[in-house]
Amino acid sequence: MQDYFHIQMDKNDLKTISALGLAHMGDGVFELLVRSWLCVRGKATSGDLHRATVAHVAAPAQARQMERMLPLLTDEEAAIYRRGRNAHVHGVPKNATAGEYAKATGLECLFGALFLTGQTDRINELFSKTVEDPHAL
Repeated sequence: MQDYFHIQMDKNDLKTISALGLAHMGDGVFELLVRSWLCVRGKATSGDLHRATVAHVAAPAQARQMERMLPLLTDEEAAIYRRGRNAHVHGVPKNATAGEYAKATGLECLFGALFLTGQTDRINELFSKTVEDPHAL
């Protein structure tokens, strides 16, 4: 049975997945991190929890978090981020600029790639260092 919580794809196999495919995976990973972070911080009240989650996973918030994360990336991680940032998306949500949406897609692509290659400790490190910053979110 495949363990879908602990995937260990080869980095070469990862290259067969499109940037938007990686971003699709990373979107779910990022949202799960945000939901966990909100619950751990005691923000788990019914109506506010959903609004807080949406506020943190929206493209403008992800773009700000990515800007804080950029100096922490390895060269390989930065290349994956750029792959996602430069992906050709078919539309930009009305609450975000094209630049914000591109950065958010890059963040999601990075988190998707890290998750699929089993680098969950690195995902947690990047997320924690940028979300726990006193100027974060």
